[in-house]
Amino acid sequence: QVQLVESGGGLVQAGGSLRLSCAASGRTFSSYVMGWFRQAPGKEREFVGVISWSGGSTDYADSVKGRFTISRDNAKNTVSLQMSSLKPEDTAVYYCAASTNRWRSITAMGSHGEYEYWGQGTQVTVSS
Repeated sequence: QVQLVESGGGLVQAGGSLRLSCAASGRTFSSYVMGWFRQAPGKEREFVGVISWSGGSTDYADSVKGRFTISRDNAKNTVSLQMSSLKPEDTAVYYCAASTNRWRSITAMGSHGEYEYWGQGTQVTVSS
């Protein structure tokens, strides 16, 4: 089992940058595929991006591709989401999630149902 805690959210102006972090407990962090999702008020939770257990592969939603980057440090049990060129429509609560489906193609990991563990979320607000 793994526990996830996100941090780094806040208020930023459009065009700005923000870096979110997700700290994981447990000794088997490197075996998990890690994803980021977000949920805006009144909307369903949506996929943002995913990184493989090794960190060698990533996949992103089209809406953030080229602006967001996911990385992980398995030695420190952390995964990060670097967000740049932020837009007001990026405003949401951002969640990190962990999946044990390490052998599944990451391009098939865009559904929140693929993830067993979730953090509590961190608010990101982008002002225009």
